[in-house]
Amino acid sequence: MTKFVPLIAVTGLLAACGSNGADGGTGQQIKIVGSSTVYPFTKAVSEGFQRATAGTTVIVESTGTGAGMKLFCGGVGAAFPDIVDASRPMKKSEYDACAKVGAKSIIEVPIGIDGLTLIEANGATPMNLTQADIYQALAANPFGKGANTTQTWHDVNPSLPAIKIRVLGPPPTSGTRDSLADLYLEKGCDTDPAMKELKKSDDAKHKGICTKIREDGAYVEAGENDNLLVQKVAADPGTLGVLGFSYLEENADKVRPVRIAGIAPSEQTISDLSYPGARKLYIYIKGEHLVAKPRLKDLVAAYAKAWSKGGPLERIGLVPFGGADASAAAAQAAALTPLDPTTLK
Repeated sequence: MTKFVPLIAVTGLLAACGSNGADGGTGQQIKIVGSSTVYPFTKAVSEGFQRATAGTTVIVESTGTGAGMKLFCGGVGAAFPDIVDASRPMKKSEYDACAKVGAKSIIEVPIGIDGLTLIEANGATPMNLTQADIYQALAANPFGKGANTTQTWHDVNPSLPAIKIRVLGPPPTSGTRDSLADLYLEKGCDTDPAMKELKKSDDAKHKGICTKIREDGAYVEAGENDNLLVQKVAADPGTLGVLGFSYLEENADKVRPVRIAGIAPSEQTISDLSYPGARKLYIYIKGEHLVAKPRLKDLVAAYAKAWSKGGPLERIGLVPFGGADASAAAAQAAALTPLDPTTLK
């Protein structure tokens, strides 16, 4: 029921400002794969778009960002996805894989902001962690000084409670896992000056030390089902979970956020990027498909109308861009300018 009303709102918005319902008698199928975090937003827009646009079917699958990129970059043509949802920017290696199969016109459209949150059961002992705490608890080889043997949060930081370290989080195929590495693990690792220097001299070694997660049970890969992750955390006080802000908001009766450096995730702290876990979300469109599927452009336009401040996607957890970022996103949704691969990492 938490998403029923917003979906109606999305449908109404699209009917009012989007498609004319005519498709020239030809049906079109649009296929979207990718991030579980972006999935509910794309699903909402797609369902409304289908209702407002005769002859168009939109299939949306939650595969995780990494797995979605592999499918998206598998080839050009009807057998391959038209759009991939992503909870982090496309990697250079992913673009190269696309280019090898002829998909060289990749269009990046930022859709809004999410907060990568750590959650705990409402009945748990409240936690207030830093990025360094999280890194030292989860890293396989903290600061390159040997295997991680910490068992409790108190072992990590004497000011924290003696609660067993157990964190449920995304698998390696998830963009959320990449965001966990970028926003928390690397930031925590780089609190050590020696690690910051290592990044300058040996980036690959730095990445290994700073982002490899321990495999002794302290971190549990919980798959791509974020609703199931919420249920598991709610049922086990002391266990933490890693997921997007939108899922936290709609499950506030079961779980609450862990403060990071004293800052709780909220629409305000995420939109102004003061919350350490704030991250941009994206969709990527295969430019080679735009001619064969002109409804792709209409769908992106519908997305842009739905992501605005006060719009239906904000009501289901997406934090809208503000200021120059909002203007830039709207302009890109209209222009659909292919990205410059030299800007990718």
